[in-house]
Amino acid sequence: MTKVIINFSKYTREFKYNLKLAFPVMIGMLGHTFVQFIDNVMVGQLGTAELAAISLGNSFVFIAMSIGIGFSQAITPLIAEADGAKKDNDISRIFEHSFMICLTLGIVLFLSVFLNKNLIYSINQPLEVVELASPYLFWVSMSLITIVTFQSFRQFADGLSFTRAAMYSTLVGNAINIILNYFLIFGFWIFPKLGVEGAAIGTLVSRICMLTFIIFYLKLHKKLKNYIKRFFPTKIEINRVKKILYLGFPSALHSFFEVAFFISAIWMSGFIGKNSQAANQIALNLSSMTYMIALGVGVAAMIRVGNQRGMMNFKKLREVALSTLSLIIIIDIFFCLIFLLFNDYLPLLYLDPSVPANLSDVNDVLSIASKLLIVAGVFQLFDGIQAVVLGALRGMQDVNKPAAIIFLSYGLIGFPISYYLGFYTSLSTVGIWIGLLSGLFSSALFLFLRFNYLSKKIIAQTKNIGINPITLILSKIPEQMENKIKLFNLG
Repeated sequence: MTKVIINFSKYTREFKYNLKLAFPVMIGMLGHTFVQFIDNVMVGQLGTAELAAISLGNSFVFIAMSIGIGFSQAITPLIAEADGAKKDNDISRIFEHSFMICLTLGIVLFLSVFLNKNLIYSINQPLEVVELASPYLFWVSMSLITIVTFQSFRQFADGLSFTRAAMYSTLVGNAINIILNYFLIFGFWIFPKLGVEGAAIGTLVSRICMLTFIIFYLKLHKKLKNYIKRFFPTKIEINRVKKILYLGFPSALHSFFEVAFFISAIWMSGFIGKNSQAANQIALNLSSMTYMIALGVGVAAMIRVGNQRGMMNFKKLREVALSTLSLIIIIDIFFCLIFLLFNDYLPLLYLDPSVPANLSDVNDVLSIASKLLIVAGVFQLFDGIQAVVLGALRGMQDVNKPAAIIFLSYGLIGFPISYYLGFYTSLSTVGIWIGLLSGLFSSALFLFLRFNYLSKKIIAQTKNIGINPITLILSKIPEQMENKIKLFNLG
C-alpha cells in the first residue's frame, strides 16, 4: 500500500505546476465557449429554429476551423522542444514560418467555405433553419482568416509556457463579442435588430480584436518580443516548412476527424427534426465548456512533454504526462456527476418553458436535451482522457498513428453506432449520442495504449544512451524519410 501511495505522489506533486500552465488555457477556452453559450441563450430567446440555425451554420465553419486550429497545434511542441534545448534562434525561425503557413491556410479555408456556402441547401435540413443559417455562415466564414492567424501567435506563446497571452486576448475578444451580440441580435441604441446574422457579425469583429490584441501584447512583452523579430521569414527554409507540415497535417486530421464526428451528430439530429437539432446544440454547448478544461490540461501535457523531449529526459516525460492524465480524470469525474445530477435543470438555461409561444417545441427540446446530458455526463471522462493523451503524444511529435486511431475509432466504431441507433431504433437522438460515447471510449483507450507503449519503449531504448532515438520508433519510416526527419532536428 505504501508503494502505491508513493508512486501516485509522483504524479500528484506535479498537479500544481500543471494547473499553473493549464489554467490560462482553460480560462481562454472557457471564455470562448462561454460566448457561444451566451450566443445560444440570446438566440434561443428568438426561437428553436434560430437556435438550430446557429448549430447548422457553425457545423460548416467548425469543420474548416478544426483543420486550421489542428494544424497550428504542431507549433507548440516544436517551440517547446526548442525552448527545452535552449535554441533561441530556432524559436524565431519556427514562429516566422508558422505565421506564414497559418495566414495562408486561413485564407484557403475562408475561400473554401465561402465559395461552397450554398451546400447548406443540399444536405436535407429543415428549410426554415437553412434560410436563417445562410447569412450567419457568410459572416462567420470571414473570421476564419483571423482565428487561424491568431493561432500562430497563441501556439507560439503556449510553447514558451506563456499561456496567459491567449487568455488575455480571448477575454478581450469575448467581452466585445457579448456586447456586440446583444446590440445586434436584439437591436439596441443605434444598432439594428439583426437576429441570427447579428450574432455572426459580433463573432467576426471580436476575432479581429483578438488578433490585434495578441500581436500588440506579444510585441510589447519584454521577453517574448525578442523572438518576434519579424512576421515573415527573410528566407524560406524548405526543411523547416516540411517539418511543420509533417507534424501539422496529421494534427489537422486529428481535429478534423473529431469535429466531423460531432458535426455528423448535428446533421443527423437535423434529419430527425429541428427540435432534436436544437436539443443537440444545448447538450453540445454544455459538453464543450467542460471539454475546454480538458483541452487546457492537454496543452499543459503537450508543453511539458515537449520540454522534456528537448532535454531528452524521457522518464520525466512519462511522469509529467501521467500526472496530467491523473489530473483530468479527477476533474472529469466531478463534471460527470454535475451532468448526471442536474440533467433536467441545465437545459433551462437556454429555453424558458413559461413563455406561451412555441410551448410544445420548447418542452420537447428540453426533454430531449435532458436525456442527452446523461450520455454527455458519461463521456466527459473519456473525452478528457483522449484530449490529454493526445496532447502528450503531440508533445512527443507522434502524430501519424494517433490520427489513424482517431479515424478508426470515430469512423468505424462511433459513426456506425450513431447512425444505426439514431435512425433504426427508438433511441433517436439519444442513440446518436451513444454512438459519440462509443467513439470517444475507443479513441481514449487506444490512444492511451499507444502512449503507454511508446513512452516505455523510448525509456528502454535510451537507457544509458546519450542520443535521442525517438525517430527510430515512432513508426516504420523508410530510411530515406528517417534521414530527412533527422535533418529537421527531430533526432
